[in-house]
Amino acid sequence: MKLKALGFTALAAAISVQAVADEGALKTFDYEDIFNLEYATGARLTPDGKSVVYERRSMDIMTDSTRTNIWQVGLDGSGHRPVLSGKDSYRMPRFSPQGDRMAYVSAVDGKSQIYVRWLDSGETARVTDLQYGPSALSWSPDGKTIAFTMFVPASAKPLFNLPAKPKGAEWAGPAKVIDRVTYRADGAGYLPHGFTHVFVVPADGGTPRQITSGDFSHSGPISWTEDGKGLILSANRNDDWELNPLDSEVYRVDVEAGTYTALTDRDGPDGGPEVSPDGKKIAYVGYTDTKMSNQIAVLSVMDADGSNKKDLTADLDRSVNGFQWAPDGKGLYYSYDNEGKTLVAYVSLSGSGRILTDQVGGTTLGRPYTSGDFRVSKDGNLIFTLSRPDRPADLAVVNRIGKVTPITDLNSDILGHKKMASVEEIRINSSVDNRPLQFWLVKPADFDASKKYPLILEIHGGPHTAYGPQFSAEIQMYAAKGYMVVYGNPRGSTSYGNEFANTIHHNYPSNDYDDLMNAVDAVIARGNVATDELYVTGGSGGGVLTAWIVGKTDRFRAAVVAKPVINWASFVLTADFSPFFTKYWFPDMPWNAMEHYWKRSPLSLVGNVKTPTMLLTGEVDYRTPMSETEQYYQALKLQGVDSVMVRIPASGHGIASKPSNLIQKIGNILAWFEKYDPEHDKEADASEGETDSES
Repeated sequence: MKLKALGFTALAAAISVQAVADEGALKTFDYEDIFNLEYATGARLTPDGKSVVYERRSMDIMTDSTRTNIWQVGLDGSGHRPVLSGKDSYRMPRFSPQGDRMAYVSAVDGKSQIYVRWLDSGETARVTDLQYGPSALSWSPDGKTIAFTMFVPASAKPLFNLPAKPKGAEWAGPAKVIDRVTYRADGAGYLPHGFTHVFVVPADGGTPRQITSGDFSHSGPISWTEDGKGLILSANRNDDWELNPLDSEVYRVDVEAGTYTALTDRDGPDGGPEVSPDGKKIAYVGYTDTKMSNQIAVLSVMDADGSNKKDLTADLDRSVNGFQWAPDGKGLYYSYDNEGKTLVAYVSLSGSGRILTDQVGGTTLGRPYTSGDFRVSKDGNLIFTLSRPDRPADLAVVNRIGKVTPITDLNSDILGHKKMASVEEIRINSSVDNRPLQFWLVKPADFDASKKYPLILEIHGGPHTAYGPQFSAEIQMYAAKGYMVVYGNPRGSTSYGNEFANTIHHNYPSNDYDDLMNAVDAVIARGNVATDELYVTGGSGGGVLTAWIVGKTDRFRAAVVAKPVINWASFVLTADFSPFFTKYWFPDMPWNAMEHYWKRSPLSLVGNVKTPTMLLTGEVDYRTPMSETEQYYQALKLQGVDSVMVRIPASGHGIASKPSNLIQKIGNILAWFEKYDPEHDKEADASEGETDSES
């Protein structure tokens, strides 16, 4: 509550109460805490197998960005210390096969370059002098060479050349001519002409040599053949790659000749190849493209020459996220999402397997998406990013008998004395088809079962993604400000199988609306919700559903539609990945199926909207372009709906990538909800009454 026109005695009492409130606020999660969050990711086993190095990511309040340093910790949690740390970022640590050196990437000298550090002395050499940032570092088996990927610009011939300008004249400059299907990308802006290629460079420094060629991009990871004469990688080298973006294959590229041998040939994506420890097999993930909006990525193996292909997870109705060969080469460890959690499992080459843990996650800070990564030591210990609802990711170890031991503790200094919100799983059945649904209910730290609380429905994007019991700065902040929050996975979400995800294929939004309303009703039925204080928000696909919801019901006091799609026809023609959206999300192009596009567009329901609605989007969002937000904002204003448009500066689709933008997002959402809570209305009425009396 805010202090308004109070008498002296009332003002003093209010200040006293506010002081106590402020003291209590220090014990709950607050905006400033976001700048102090850290998390672990990208762990790599040290050559002796007794410890790991990892990327320790923290927020830099001065540059409003994420800083990455490389730290080391023993598998027993001892010896936690910096390896490369400072105001600059150090990332992507990769040990040589001989275990004597570590390669990494840093921009400590201005631009991102590859460095090599000798482990016995700590001496470091800068290996490259690149114009563009390197990625996907991979050591050759003999330790003499490092392969990497890098963008290579290509010259674009202008259609027209301006005549020579007079000396000293200042003209606007030449026109920008765009002739590609995908010409801009979220987070990257308008794309320069060129492609990503693979290079090799001597590990002790020298001139990089380009291995791949052609007007195609080649992606990591890169894996070397056992003899060091070939590179195994993935690429879409089809002539129509722009219009068929998912049709990639696994290739063997000869390091000397630069010739290609395709090892896969199915219609669909094949990628992430990794050669087995003995060099005889290659593991990879992919699927045969059925043009469904959600498809299951299967872990497969083949002989090094591409023969004897075998699917190892064909019976698993979940997509494989990442994998690693077992040190003995007899099987693979892999991760996948199941019911809102990320699991790590093992599968032998014969197909038998087991689950090691379901506690992976914690590497997204904004919203509670599934996430995380892992590595496996030679003696079978699993090192992974530990997921907890009240902390971002720490590193933890699972031993052979299943015992989980955290080995880092990155946030107790800032969160250990805070009262964090509790997260409780709830299971319900959809009123549409009795389909089982999974949601989570978040309660404020000082929850009192005798009281009523305002409720926020928070909706994930994707739409094919999943929420889970993960850390979320947004959710924790809502709870810290006195709200209960319900979030979860309506139909269309991943981690429940292909059929569940594809119930929204060519049918979104649809009954996912009913699933979300069922979740709200289930929470209300528990008895602690102030039913006249319901609020709704969501971003991206969640923004779509929020706009759809306020077009279908007036039960929410206020809504925040974040980075939405409002008009599917305009979206697919302005978003950064049009070839994908038109092919996999809709039955035809908009000019051939406009009725289908329109009936799924929230804009078609705008005439029904009465709910006060905020629009919130990054100003350089090219995934759900600002034009979508502007359409809806103008439509709401024309309808006389109380609405406001909030444009987040220097932000693309990933608003949480800058700490201050994440804070602005949360703060504006809460300010909008506060504006429409009943207490705010009472305060406003009281203030007006007191002002009238004084006059």
